[in-house]
Amino acid sequence: MTHQPPTQQPFFSAVVVDTLGPGDQRASGGAKKPYDRLRVIWLGRTRVPGIEAGVELRLNGMVTQVDGLPAMFNPRYEILSRQEHL
Repeated sequence: MTHQPPTQQPFFSAVVVDTLGPGDQRASGGAKKPYDRLRVIWLGRTRVPGIEAGVELRLNGMVTQVDGLPAMFNPRYEILSRQEHL
Protein backbone atom coordinates (compact mmCIF):
# COMPACT_ATOMS: atom_id res chain seq x y z
CA MET A 1 0.00 0.00 0.00
CA THR A 2 1.20 3.50 -0.81
CA HIS A 3 0.38 6.80 0.89
CA GLN A 4 1.25 10.24 -0.54
CA PRO A 5 2.87 13.09 1.45
CA PRO A 6 0.43 15.87 2.46
CA THR A 7 1.96 18.25 -0.11
CA GLN A 8 0.86 16.08 -3.07
CA GLN A 9 -2.56 15.16 -4.48
CA PRO A 10 -3.91 12.37 -2.25
CA PHE A 11 -4.34 8.83 -3.51
CA PHE A 12 -4.36 5.37 -1.99
CA SER A 13 -2.70 2.53 -3.89
CA ALA A 14 -2.31 -1.20 -3.33
CA VAL A 15 -1.03 -4.11 -5.42
CA VAL A 16 -3.52 -6.97 -5.46
CA VAL A 17 -2.16 -10.48 -6.04
CA ASP A 18 -4.32 -13.26 -7.48
CA THR A 19 -3.89 -16.21 -5.13
CA LEU A 20 -5.23 -18.70 -7.70
CA GLY A 21 -1.89 -18.50 -9.50
CA PRO A 22 -1.10 -18.60 -13.24
CA GLY A 23 -1.74 -22.34 -13.72
CA ASP A 24 -5.14 -22.42 -12.03
CA GLN A 25 -7.87 -22.29 -14.64
CA ARG A 26 -10.88 -21.82 -12.34
CA ALA A 27 -10.95 -18.10 -13.15
CA SER A 28 -12.28 -16.90 -16.52
CA GLY A 29 -14.11 -20.12 -17.34
CA GLY A 30 -10.98 -22.20 -17.97
CA ALA A 31 -8.95 -19.59 -19.88
CA LYS A 32 -5.58 -18.54 -18.45
CA LYS A 33 -5.44 -15.04 -16.99
CA PRO A 34 -3.16 -12.47 -18.68
CA TYR A 35 -1.65 -11.35 -15.33
CA ASP A 36 -1.52 -12.22 -11.64
CA ARG A 37 -0.96 -8.75 -10.13
CA LEU A 38 -3.05 -5.59 -10.37
CA ARG A 39 -2.33 -2.10 -9.03
CA VAL A 40 -5.48 -0.54 -7.58
CA ILE A 41 -5.56 3.24 -7.14
CA TRP A 42 -8.21 5.32 -5.41
CA LEU A 43 -7.77 9.02 -6.29
CA GLY A 44 -8.53 11.74 -3.74
CA ARG A 45 -8.31 9.40 -0.75
CA THR A 46 -5.62 8.66 1.81
CA ARG A 47 -7.20 5.37 2.90
CA VAL A 48 -10.03 3.06 1.90
CA PRO A 49 -12.01 1.45 4.74
CA GLY A 50 -11.44 -2.30 4.95
CA ILE A 51 -8.57 -2.39 2.45
CA GLU A 52 -5.49 -3.80 4.20
CA ALA A 53 -2.93 -6.56 3.72
CA GLY A 54 -4.49 -10.04 3.64
CA VAL A 55 -8.01 -8.96 2.61
CA GLU A 56 -9.63 -10.95 -0.21
CA LEU A 57 -11.40 -8.66 -2.70
CA ARG A 58 -13.62 -8.72 -5.73
CA LEU A 59 -12.91 -5.70 -7.97
CA ASN A 60 -14.91 -4.20 -10.82
CA GLY A 61 -13.56 -1.52 -13.15
CA MET A 62 -11.67 -0.71 -16.32
CA VAL A 63 -8.06 -1.92 -16.57
CA THR A 64 -5.20 0.19 -17.96
CA GLN A 65 -1.37 0.07 -17.74
CA VAL A 66 0.62 2.12 -15.19
CA ASP A 67 4.41 1.67 -15.18
CA GLY A 68 4.06 -1.67 -16.99
CA LEU A 69 1.59 -3.12 -14.46
CA PRO A 70 -2.15 -3.54 -15.07
CA ALA A 71 -4.05 -0.97 -12.98
CA MET A 72 -7.59 0.02 -12.01
CA PHE A 73 -8.56 3.53 -10.92
CA ASN A 74 -11.37 3.99 -8.38
CA PRO A 75 -12.79 0.48 -8.80
CA ARG A 76 -15.92 -0.79 -7.16
CA TYR A 77 -14.92 -3.39 -4.62
CA GLU A 78 -16.39 -6.05 -2.38
CA ILE A 79 -14.53 -7.46 0.62
CA LEU A 80 -14.90 -11.25 0.47
CA SER A 81 -12.89 -12.23 3.56
CA ARG A 82 -10.38 -10.92 6.03
CA GLN A 83 -7.26 -12.63 7.34
CA GLU A 84 -7.48 -13.19 11.10
CA HIS A 85 -4.70 -11.58 13.14
CA LEU A 86 -3.34 -13.71 15.98
